Amino acid sequence: MERVIVWYLRMSVIYFVLGVVIGFTLLLWPDEALYYIPVHVHLNLLGFMSMMIYGVGYHILPKFSGAFIHSPRIMNIQFWVANAGLIGMAVSWPFMLRGESGVPLIVFSFLSVVAAALFAYNMIKTIKPA
Repeated sequence: MERVIVWYLRMSVIYFVLGVVIGFTLLLWPDEALYYIPVHVHLNLLGFMSMMIYGVGYHILPKFSGAFIHSPRIMNIQFWVANAGLIGMAVSWPFMLRGESGVPLIVFSFLSVVAAALFAYNMIKTIKPA
């Protein structure tokens, strides 16, 4: 398995644990929960689920189609863009909900959109019919 694919899967597990821990802390400090619910949700969905899908998709789909990844370079760039977007969103949400500027959240959310688009493009080009 390629090294970057292993890192997608590792980050998926790390985000899962972080999401679960934050979810638990919401019970301990319910007065602060409003500010951290989006962090909990995004770590679990974009962190755990998306990173797992990216990693498994990059590993399995080329094998099913009998092809190589269309662009390993895009796969690597997407890894960094996806992680930067998610971490930035996780940090930005509480500030935005407390009345700070929402600009960082918009920027980091856009990075997550770019990462998803890079994945979709790379997969479509990988699994295209011969």
